[in-house]
Amino acid sequence: MSRVTPDQPRRPAAEVAAGARPTGPAGPAPRVPAPRSGEPPRGRAPLPVAAGVAALWAAVTSWLPVTLVLGLAQLSEDAGSLSGALRAGLVGWLLGHGVPLETSAGPLGLAPLALTALAVWRLTRAGVHVSRAIGARGGRSPRQALTVAVGVGIGYALLGALAAIVVGAGGLRVSPVRAGLTFAVLGGLAALVGALRTTGVWVLLARRSPAALRDGVRTGLVAVLLLLGAGAGAAGLAVATGGGDAADMIGAYRTGVAGQAGITLVSLAYAPNATVWSASYLLGPGFAVGTDTAVRTSEVSVGALPAVPLLAGLPRGPVDGLGAGLLAVPVLAAMAAGWLLARRLLRVAAEERAPVGWSALLVPAALAGPVAGMLLGLAAAAAGGPLGAGRLAEIGPSPWPVAGVATLVVAVGALLGAAAGRSLTGAPTAPRPAAPRRTAPPPRRAER
Repeated sequence: MSRVTPDQPRRPAAEVAAGARPTGPAGPAPRVPAPRSGEPPRGRAPLPVAAGVAALWAAVTSWLPVTLVLGLAQLSEDAGSLSGALRAGLVGWLLGHGVPLETSAGPLGLAPLALTALAVWRLTRAGVHVSRAIGARGGRSPRQALTVAVGVGIGYALLGALAAIVVGAGGLRVSPVRAGLTFAVLGGLAALVGALRTTGVWVLLARRSPAALRDGVRTGLVAVLLLLGAGAGAAGLAVATGGGDAADMIGAYRTGVAGQAGITLVSLAYAPNATVWSASYLLGPGFAVGTDTAVRTSEVSVGALPAVPLLAGLPRGPVDGLGAGLLAVPVLAAMAAGWLLARRLLRVAAEERAPVGWSALLVPAALAGPVAGMLLGLAAAAAGGPLGAGRLAEIGPSPWPVAGVATLVVAVGALLGAAAGRSLTGAPTAPRPAAPRRTAPPPRRAER
C-alpha cells in the first residue's frame, strides 16, 4: 500500500509511471556537515608549517649570496675552502641582521645594509606567502596579519639562534639569545608589512587615518628618498674621483681576480652605508671613521684608515668655493617634496572642483619633518657600528643629531615648497552656482 499524506495526495498510476514530479512543496535542503573544531579548511596550510617553510626559504635566499661573495673574497693561491666559505657566510649573514660579533680584534657590528635590505625583502615576501597559504588574502583581518608576523618571526628567530650556535663553535663569540631576539624583531616586522598588504589591512588603515597624516607621511618619505638619492650621487662621485686609490687598495690584497672581485662585491654591500653617511654629511652632522674623528662640511679630521676601497672617497678638507653649494642640497630636496605635495593636492582639487585651503597644504608639509627625521635617524643608527676595539670602535653617523637636523630642514623646506607651489600654480576655486534657467513663455493662442 502506498502512503498517502495530506501534502502528497494519491495520483493515478499512469501519471506516476510517466515520471511526473510531485506537485507538493519541496522537502528540506540536505544539511552539510560543519567542519570539526580546530580542523583547517581544505586547501589551506597550517600556520606553523607555512611560517616555518617561508622563514627557511627567506633565510636560504639571503644566506647563499653572502656565502658566494665571501667565498670569492677568501680565494687566493693558498687560502680558501668550502667549510671556511660556509662559516664566513653565516658570519656575514648574522652581521647583516645587526647581530654583533666578538672577535679577537674586538667587537664587529657594522652591518652591510645591502644584505639587510635583501633579508628584509625576502621576509616581506614570506609574510605575503604565508598570508596566501592560510587563506587570509583580502580578509582585512588585523588578527590574521599579526598571527602571520608572529609565526614568521618565531621561525626566523630559531634559525638565527641556530646560526649563532654554529658560528660560536668556530671560535667567534655570538650570543644565541641576542641573535634570536634580533631575528625575531626583524623577521616579525618585515613579515607584518607583507601580511598587511596581502590581507588588505594596509588599505583599511590608510582609509581610516586622517588625510593630513597620509599626505605628511608620503611627503616625508619622498624627502628622505630625495636626500638619499643626493647622498648616493655625492658618494659615487667621491669614490669615482678617488678611483685610483681604490684600485690600489684592491690590488694590494694579492688575492687574484676572483678574490679581488669578492672584495669589490663586499665593498658594494656597504654602499648603502656610504649613502647614509653622505646624506648625513650633506645635512651637516657628518659621520665618524674612528674615535675622535669627524667628517663634516666644516671640518675633516681623520687619522690612519683601514685599507678599504670604500674609504678612498673621503673628503680631504672642509668645503669651500663652489663646494659650499652642497649645503643647499637638503633644503632643495625638501622643497621639491613640498612642491610635489602641492601639485598633487591641487590636481585632485581641480578634478573635484573644490578649493584647497592653506591648512590642508601646510599641515602635511609640517608633518613631513618629523617623519623624515625619524626615518633618517633610524637609517643613521643602522648604518653605523664598531669595526673592532680601540680607535675603530666608532664608525658612522650619530643618530640623534641627524634626526634633529633632518626634522628641521625637511619641515622648513617642505613648507616653503608647498607654499610656492600653491602660489605659483594657483588653487582652483569653488564652482559658481548655475544661473536659473529661463523658461520660455507659453505660446499664444491663435485668434479666431
